[in-house]
Amino acid sequence: MSPKKTALYPVHEKLGASFTDFGGWDMPLKYANDVAEHEAVRTRAGIFDLSHMGEFRVSGPDAAAFLDYALVSNMSVLKPGRAKYSILVNDKGGVIDDLITYRLGDEEFLVVPNAANIDKDFAAMSERLGDFDVKFVNESEETSLVAVQGPRAEEILLAAGASDEDAVREVKYYASVPVTIAGVDVLLARTGYTGEDGFELFVPNADAVKLWEALAAAGEPFGLTPAGLASRDSLRLEAGMPLYGHELGLDITPFESGLGRLVEIALEKKAVDFVGRAALTELAKSPSERILVGLKAQAKRPARAGSFLVDAEGNQIGEVTSGIPSPTLGYPVAMALVKREFSEVGTEVDVDIRGKRATFDVVPLPFYKREK
Repeated sequence: MSPKKTALYPVHEKLGASFTDFGGWDMPLKYANDVAEHEAVRTRAGIFDLSHMGEFRVSGPDAAAFLDYALVSNMSVLKPGRAKYSILVNDKGGVIDDLITYRLGDEEFLVVPNAANIDKDFAAMSERLGDFDVKFVNESEETSLVAVQGPRAEEILLAAGASDEDAVREVKYYASVPVTIAGVDVLLARTGYTGEDGFELFVPNADAVKLWEALAAAGEPFGLTPAGLASRDSLRLEAGMPLYGHELGLDITPFESGLGRLVEIALEKKAVDFVGRAALTELAKSPSERILVGLKAQAKRPARAGSFLVDAEGNQIGEVTSGIPSPTLGYPVAMALVKREFSEVGTEVDVDIRGKRATFDVVPLPFYKREK
């Protein structure tokens, strides 16, 4: 089956993008130079097509109660206009996906899953509907998502023409507001996956090209640059953000992947049952044998996903989940799942890179944090 194309595919073609199949979608990997795109987001701003991401609308009298049962975190405490990061787990506590949920009103939510997981997430959540009085709709195919990320992002949105400039300025991190940008009605969210300030704009497919072109024109004086999935991946890794299939998965517990506190809060504060609660309660009773850590190279050789960490005797002690030469920091960084006894900050570990050892230091995550 051929990959699906977003409503913005003709725009990417015109810009000369290189494409890749990601989650069943033909997505721009890069336009010219992924490092330049990465640097644009860190110093100015980048514009991304994220229309491959999913959108599930949950509405009805029991919308909050349903999400409390279906997801790990407590969604009923969210105030309208706010958002929360959480995970969808199976009854064994394995992570099916990580996702963001926006509360749009007292009885309405928007759940955003990862592109590759849309079908299985919708199926898993549909199985949990039970007797809840809700309407659960998959709007992924008809919704586009455009992101503007970087220190100039707010200026660019204002330059594009906002119906309510104060709403754009005042929307908080992990919050959303309906607003009109460049004559297009959007749900404007201040979230992102780059470690920078920025916005994600949800629109119907029919408005995607108009919105992109207006933002691109408004952003030109600010150095706005089209950015693809390659730079998105290097940006999120510098910011220590997990990627499903790498730092998250059915075979990686939340306690291993750095999401233990998210689970602990749910176990402590949620009075109601939720799928996976019993299994997560058991897992929480003892420390996990392995844990996600950050690694900084002592030399210039980067470690890639799948490389093994080894001890002095050559025994495997962990595995790299993601790794890059960091454009911002100037040295290779990686995230890895490693045995707990090797996870202390300052520990030296060796990574087997194509049969040769390279030494890395265990360092705190994230590798990069923007100045507020």
